[in-house]
Amino acid sequence: MSSRFILILCAVLAIHANAQESDTVSNVDKRRLNSFIIISSSAYAITLVGLNELWYKESERQSFTFFNDNHEWKQIDKLGHFYSAFHLSSGTSKSLQWCGVKKNKSDLWGSVVGFMLMVPIEIFDGFSANYGASLGDLGANAVGAGFYLGQSLLWDEIRLHPKFSFHRTPYPALRPDGILGDGMPSELIKDYNGQTYWLSVDMDKFIKFPKWLNIAVGYGADGMVYATDAENEAAGYRAVREYYLGIDFDLSHIKTRSKALNTFLFFVNMIKLPAPAIRFSDNKVTFNAFEF
Repeated sequence: MSSRFILILCAVLAIHANAQESDTVSNVDKRRLNSFIIISSSAYAITLVGLNELWYKESERQSFTFFNDNHEWKQIDKLGHFYSAFHLSSGTSKSLQWCGVKKNKSDLWGSVVGFMLMVPIEIFDGFSANYGASLGDLGANAVGAGFYLGQSLLWDEIRLHPKFSFHRTPYPALRPDGILGDGMPSELIKDYNGQTYWLSVDMDKFIKFPKWLNIAVGYGADGMVYATDAENEAAGYRAVREYYLGIDFDLSHIKTRSKALNTFLFFVNMIKLPAPAIRFSDNKVTFNAFEF
């Protein structure tokens, strides 16, 4: 579930705050590399301990098993895995480049690390009676890491940017058990109805187009009070898929001398900012001037 891998995403990408431009050094800086390994490993270990306390401490244990959840939540959770693995790969690669590792090696190892960082979640799930490890999740992790590496090999840059957006919905109130959250912070990571995943395309890399303006396609779903269509229909709800086409803003072209501001822009550029978009859902087409 995305609520767990978002915690890992935030903790591990925090190390990007230490990274400057990739050409800061021309050779591997062992001091930087050692610092990167120690800081990132410590942050990751602390995150896993917190994750275990938050999600698994009260769950009964079982022998390791797999559970097929590919039919649940209209696959929104799988896109979350894809998104996290991609950005973990990107963040790790950029940090390795800051340490002086050559870009091709940084991209390769960044993708490997981006995938491996997600594996403990499935191990935790596999031993938890409430979940079970998911081959679908592992596949989404691999695709996300591969999507980063593939673009790096093809274009030597990223032109297709996975992004995330969220809006609050009325559905959490229908699940007093807290499955969909019980307040803004938990709803952000538990209510799949409010999550939309986007692919923002750098149009200027393909045709003449403003560098700061992208075209974005998005996917989300609505009406998911329960995980499966059968459960929703039995309870009188109807879950539908939602598709979007809109514009997006590319903040990567904003360069400043401020390390803090550059880091802030790096994180903000992972989010789809409000902008005009067309929504296609349930045989209806609607337009929203500030789709988020």
